[in-house]
Amino acid sequence: MKLARRQTRPQPETIVALIDVVFFLLVFFMLIGRMDASSPFSLLPPLAQSGANLPAGGMTIAIGADGQLALDGELSPRKPLVEKVAQATIDDSSLLVRINAHQTTELRHILPLVAELESVGAANVVFVVTPHLP
Repeated sequence: MKLARRQTRPQPETIVALIDVVFFLLVFFMLIGRMDASSPFSLLPPLAQSGANLPAGGMTIAIGADGQLALDGELSPRKPLVEKVAQATIDDSSLLVRINAHQTTELRHILPLVAELESVGAANVVFVVTPHLP
């Protein structure tokens, strides 16, 4: 009696392993890749310092959440505030101007003010920040 052996077919190649490898490579490159535009020059972000006291003297500008301004604790419209800073920088070119803004203040209230202060001669403008405490 002759029994016919079952013919062995070659196993079909599975593509599942290749799909897994490609997926892991995709995830890997997404994690290590940069999604934002890089700077064409070397750029070191500023370092925050906590616990360091600011030097005494100078002027402090407070900016409220709604863009309201105060100079050294007194409410002031923008134009007179900038004029006072300009006059003070004439007397002292190294005048320190602190900007203390509310945490929800939009940049549209802060950046134009900084540009105006720099245009009238305020060279030392610093932002006062409070570190996040857990």
